[in-house]
Amino acid sequence: MKHVSLSRSGPTRPPRPATAARPGPALAARLPGLALAVAVAVVATALGRLVPVVGGPVSGIVLGVLVAVAVRPGHRLRPGIAFAGRGVLQAAVVVLGAQLSLGQVLRVGIGSLPVMIVTLAVCLAAAYGIGRRLGVVRDLRTLIGVGTGICGASAIAAVAPVVGAAEAEVAYAVSTIFVFNIAAVLTFPALGHLLGLGQHAFGLFAGTAVNDMSSVVAAATTYGGPAADYAVVVKLARTLLIIPICLGLAALARRRARTADDAAGPARSAAVHVGRLVPWFLVGFLVLAAVNTAGLVPSDAHGPLGTLAVFLITVALSAIGLSTEPARLRRTGPAPLLLGGCLWLVVSATSLAVQFLARYV
Repeated sequence: MKHVSLSRSGPTRPPRPATAARPGPALAARLPGLALAVAVAVVATALGRLVPVVGGPVSGIVLGVLVAVAVRPGHRLRPGIAFAGRGVLQAAVVVLGAQLSLGQVLRVGIGSLPVMIVTLAVCLAAAYGIGRRLGVVRDLRTLIGVGTGICGASAIAAVAPVVGAAEAEVAYAVSTIFVFNIAAVLTFPALGHLLGLGQHAFGLFAGTAVNDMSSVVAAATTYGGPAADYAVVVKLARTLLIIPICLGLAALARRRARTADDAAGPARSAAVHVGRLVPWFLVGFLVLAAVNTAGLVPSDAHGPLGTLAVFLITVALSAIGLSTEPARLRRTGPAPLLLGGCLWLVVSATSLAVQFLARYV
């Protein structure tokens, strides 16, 4: 009869093979799922080019969900899908920094800053208040709030790993943002003409009240070339608001997760706090934006880097779609969609109201 030696730490375990610590097997385990996510993203990118208003990222998450429903990915694919949904998503946020020129953002003008800041503050407050009344869970209302108030899928991509949002919550948030992007593209140009907005005013309106860049360009281009040019710069300026929002959410998440280790080792805990307060991908985002501002990124590289960022987001959202359980989305109900609609109306009305107040006050 064999005896198992027990101690306070539990039964003794045989040592792990030396190969278990090598990166090779981990990489090999990720390749099948990562390849599937990339394949879905390639198809989604092609569909996005056919229908630019929809775009590749939204197509990716929809196709991913459809594949997950038709052929549920097995255990062999899960490591790579999980890596694509998190690691690739964070890498995409870093590459987004290459599209930002801090000097260009400053040239947007002091007049646009109040509109951006006020609309974001009102949106986040409304997301908290209305979301709680509708019974939307905290992480999901946060994703919908930042997606509506900042820059759609890009903001959701940046915030999701900070708050630790589930794949189903990311999928629902992106889908909700998409619905109201389409509504904005269809209605905002007519509304702008009805209100008699000039090209500059409509560009500011579209840049602050429409979420994803593709939808901003679609709505503003319909209105006129000058409106589109100004809207794109305003939209890029809004992207910078990801930084303070992520830092604030990281601090809140860290405070909620604080444990007894804080009291046991204050010095060590302080270092851990700083390391976790600033996510690595946000540092990369800032570094790349600074490099681009210094003129070290060739102008010819801006287009390819922008395309790469969108494709990486498409890969990540395809992976999130592949790992989503449709039953969980059904159980969530219509409340998040209703929240998204309320926030879309709040942001649109606030953007217009601040512009009119600034003009006449």
